[in-house]
Amino acid sequence: MSSFRATPYRRALPFLLALLAAGCAQRASSPDMPSASDDIFTVSASLGRGVNFGNMLEAPHEGDWGRTISDADIDRVAHAGFSTIRLPVRFSNHAGTTAPYRLDSDFLARVDHVVDRALADHLSIIIDFHNYSQIVGDPLSAQESRVEPDVVDERFVALWAQIAEHFRDRPKKVIYELLNEPHKDLTSDRWNVLLKRTLQAVRAQDPYRAVIIGPTGWNSAKDLAKLDLPNDRAIIVTIHNYEPFDFTHQGAKWVEHTPPVGTKCCDEKQIARLTAPLEIAAAWGKEHHRPIFLGEFGAYEVADMDSRAAFTLAMRQAADKRGMSWAYWEYNSGFGVYNPKADQWVWPLRDALLGPELR
Repeated sequence: MSSFRATPYRRALPFLLALLAAGCAQRASSPDMPSASDDIFTVSASLGRGVNFGNMLEAPHEGDWGRTISDADIDRVAHAGFSTIRLPVRFSNHAGTTAPYRLDSDFLARVDHVVDRALADHLSIIIDFHNYSQIVGDPLSAQESRVEPDVVDERFVALWAQIAEHFRDRPKKVIYELLNEPHKDLTSDRWNVLLKRTLQAVRAQDPYRAVIIGPTGWNSAKDLAKLDLPNDRAIIVTIHNYEPFDFTHQGAKWVEHTPPVGTKCCDEKQIARLTAPLEIAAAWGKEHHRPIFLGEFGAYEVADMDSRAAFTLAMRQAADKRGMSWAYWEYNSGFGVYNPKADQWVWPLRDALLGPELR
């Protein structure tokens, strides 16, 4: 790894320029939904090019899935030129199962350390509430705590009140994401009610911080039409995009009806599938004057490397073109841009994300 260190300004510059180029693309207001302030567009753009620290703190316990976070990981991401870490965290497995649902202080201290190290490296960091299996009706993972079904939503709100109270004095580079990929039992109607209750609890502790909220359908752009946001001007809206899915998830055994291995990328039809969700999100953002953050995209490691790099570059360029900040899924596991066994970047993916000029 070279000694090059991207400054925060340089990391954010491509997205500030893209935002200006997009111009009015996300600035038309809608009569039926409150719009964001101009400041939140600046915050969203400053997220720039991010990476997810997946399969670590959102496991039932850190290390259960073979990955832990080291200070060197955070430093490496900063030195490479990324501007943001999206930090998936399974808070739901580190809290009481009865009121007041107190969060474990040792676990909070662990999250504190990661947040503070990222801030020391001049990174933005998104605290993403991830893998609350029971709230969406998914089967619980091994070692995952179950609570009484009639208090699941109440507990979620209470956990967020504690998170906001704990982090409220951190710099504005710390951003909250209410919930990763609402789906299944968390229907749009239920999610629209719950997100408002949760945001109200957050705002009681931390009135002005940027908060990321996404639609149902696993943060599908198609479900943006069902998203009913509260009257809050510091919301960034997120989507995830793994299209074409038969390419990005080929051989992924955790997926129902696993796509067969051997699909390459990216021909003209695949590019159209790749860009379609971004077009939907860009149009929605323009109509409702909301910034859009592409919170996840990536291709599983069984696909051939040339195709993975082509997909990654195409997605990054499509997001950049539309003035969207983004975070790649993910750092060092099955979709990873870094290979911990070889102790080096997966260079075709890293170059697709950041450009070879930042080596």
